[in-house]
Amino acid sequence: MKILSWNVNGIRAVHRKEEFYKFIQENDPDVFCLQETKAHAFQLEDDIRNVPGFTSYFNEAEKKGYSGTAIYTKIAPLTVTNDIGIIEHDLEGRVVTMEFEKYFLVNVYVPNAKSDLARLEYRQRWDADFLKYLKSIEKVKPVIVCGDLNVAHKEIDLARPDTNHNSAGFTDEERQGMTNYIDAGFVDTFRVFEQGPDHYTWWSFRGGARKRNVGWRIDYFLVSESLKDKLQEAFILPEQMGSDHCPVGICLQ
Repeated sequence: MKILSWNVNGIRAVHRKEEFYKFIQENDPDVFCLQETKAHAFQLEDDIRNVPGFTSYFNEAEKKGYSGTAIYTKIAPLTVTNDIGIIEHDLEGRVVTMEFEKYFLVNVYVPNAKSDLARLEYRQRWDADFLKYLKSIEKVKPVIVCGDLNVAHKEIDLARPDTNHNSAGFTDEERQGMTNYIDAGFVDTFRVFEQGPDHYTWWSFRGGARKRNVGWRIDYFLVSESLKDKLQEAFILPEQMGSDHCPVGICLQ
């Protein structure tokens, strides 16, 4: 089972760059999760909504051109649910949950605290409520969480930690939110296989950051502890272009 996740920073934009189909064909996922789609399904060309071999499911923000998540799957889910049942969080199309036979797959685009940290307080409420949601469905079966979590958890997860402690995505509050997921029993799959530095999933468009690999690791796969032994691989695909993020993935037995 190969599951991939990618913040595409606009599904129509990545499609126009001819990276969308090319990526799917070259990587052949069983399930492909997208964040920041920035489109309602009715706005998309048929060849984006209907990729051969896949069924697609979209969750859209009320605001057009903003946020949004989607999942393309070859394997028929038992159920598909949008959002987490809290009105404050359910207007921006940030969560799609698929139930499969042995686990839930949750695709998430976590809110950004904003550069001036204006949304940091809200972000803390989001983290607490989303964790409660994950633990509630985990009572039924194990959970896989993937997507843009908008936080670099530890100093090793960004190139310049010393100058970013007050930056969105690396505040103490956001990092604690991520620690809470780990303490609650969710495993950071990439760190099961790779303990070293310089592995990132997002780079600023400014100053040639990507070419110089001055980045942040803010895209993740987390899994319930009971799934850890079923992990075969967890990886980042930094060479894939088309967005300011690169894809991440896991392979499971």
